[in-house]
Amino acid sequence: MRIVSLLPAATDIVAELGLSARLVGRTHECDWPPRDVASVPVVTGADLDQDRLTSREISDAVGGSAHSGSSLYTLDTEALAALRPDVLLTQDLCAVCAVSYERVGRAVRLLDAGTRVLSLEPRTLDDVLDCLVTVGALLGVRDRGERRRAELAARLDGVRAAVAGLARPRVVAIEWLDPLWPAGHWVPEQITAAGGEPLLAAPGEHTEPMTWEAVRAARPDVLLVLPCGFPPERTLRERALLTSLPGWDDLPAARGRRVWVLDGPSLFNRPGPRVVRGAEVLAHVLHGVRAGAPVSPDEARRLCDGPVRTPSR
Repeated sequence: MRIVSLLPAATDIVAELGLSARLVGRTHECDWPPRDVASVPVVTGADLDQDRLTSREISDAVGGSAHSGSSLYTLDTEALAALRPDVLLTQDLCAVCAVSYERVGRAVRLLDAGTRVLSLEPRTLDDVLDCLVTVGALLGVRDRGERRRAELAARLDGVRAAVAGLARPRVVAIEWLDPLWPAGHWVPEQITAAGGEPLLAAPGEHTEPMTWEAVRAARPDVLLVLPCGFPPERTLRERALLTSLPGWDDLPAARGRRVWVLDGPSLFNRPGPRVVRGAEVLAHVLHGVRAGAPVSPDEARRLCDGPVRTPSR
C-alpha cells in the first residue's frame, strides 16, 4: 500500500503505526521521525517565507485576500500523480495548517486511480487518539491502532495520577503572538490532564483572536507560549511581543517567572500521538512532576531567566 500524507500529524500517526516504510510522499513540514521521513519525496511547498516575516505579517497574509478561503500551501499534482498513492491522508480542520481539502479533492479527481482519501478532523484528545484506530483500519492494521490508542490513553492516565491532589494553577496558553490567540481544540484538555485550570479557551473550541486585556484580566498563574508552527528558538526571537505589553510585569505568571516557551509544532499544535508527550511536559511545567521521560530544554524552557519575584498583595 502506497501512502501519501498531506498533514504532518498524519505522518506522525503512520509512524506510530509502524508503517513509515509505506510512505511515498509527504509535505515539506512532515519532520517526524526524522530518520524515517527524510528520504520521502515532498509534494507540497509554502507560499510564504515564514522565516522572513514577523508574526503580524504572517497573520495579515493569512487573513488577506491572497489566501482568503484557501490554504497557504502549494501542491505538486504532477509529482503526486507520479507517486500513484493508494491512500492519501489529509484534513479539513484548518485552512492555514495544511493543503486545503478542496485542493486535495481536485487533485485526486485528476489522478483517476482509485486513490482513497481520508480527512482527519480531530478537535479533542479523544478524537486525536481515535485517529490512530481510524487510520489503522484504513491501512489494514486496526488491531495495532487500537493497541497504540490504549497505550497512549494509559500514559495520559499516568499524567493525571502524577498530579492528582495538587493545587491547580490557572493557565493561559497562547498559540500566536501577534495578534494574540488562545490555544483551543485539545490544548485545554492537555492542561487539565497535567493538573492545570485552562483559561480563555474551552476543550474542542476553534478559537478567535483575543485582546491583551483579556489575558491581564484572567490573571494566569502560568502562561504557555506555543505558537503554531514556530520552534522555540523562533518564539524566543519574538518574545518582546509579549514582554513589551503594558502591565506585563504585573501579570502573576511573569512575576512568578512561570512563562514557558514550549515546542508547539511537536507537542501541541499537531493533532497526532505526540500530544500525549505534550501533557507529560506540562506536568513538569505546572508542577515539577515527572511523567514519562525527563523534559529537555528543547521541549520546554522559561521565557525569561532570572529570580522568581514574590507577587505583591
